[in-house]
Amino acid sequence: VQLQASGGGLVQPGGSLRLSCAASVRTSSSDTITWFRQSPGEEREFVAAIRRTENSQHYSNSAKGRFAISRDNAKNTVYLQMNSLTPEDTAVYYCAAAPRLIVSEIHRIGAYHYWGQGTQVTVSS
Repeated sequence: VQLQASGGGLVQPGGSLRLSCAASVRTSSSDTITWFRQSPGEEREFVAAIRRTENSQHYSNSAKGRFAISRDNAKNTVYLQMNSLTPEDTAVYYCAAAPRLIVSEIHRIGAYHYWGQGTQVTVSS
């Protein structure tokens, strides 16, 4: 499975962006698609996940209420709509794919077999 992340850019505080993660194929290996992010000098952190089999979405505390993850199965694409962005959201955003995961596993970086190349999001005035 190859993942292509896109949609990053420069946005002012309070603005919005929509990230896309396009998968080359739809397989059981991409049942769970998750967005992580990494700021300079920081560890990669979980942002949001969507699980196809359970049709469920999961968010970090910082993303809850501001971000929305969705999936277009016909296009093998997952979206991350990000609203009310703040400078603290500045990071490289990565999408990752894994087979069906239980909820307690979705935050674990090692659970993911496939990674996209990352897309830079910069929130600044």
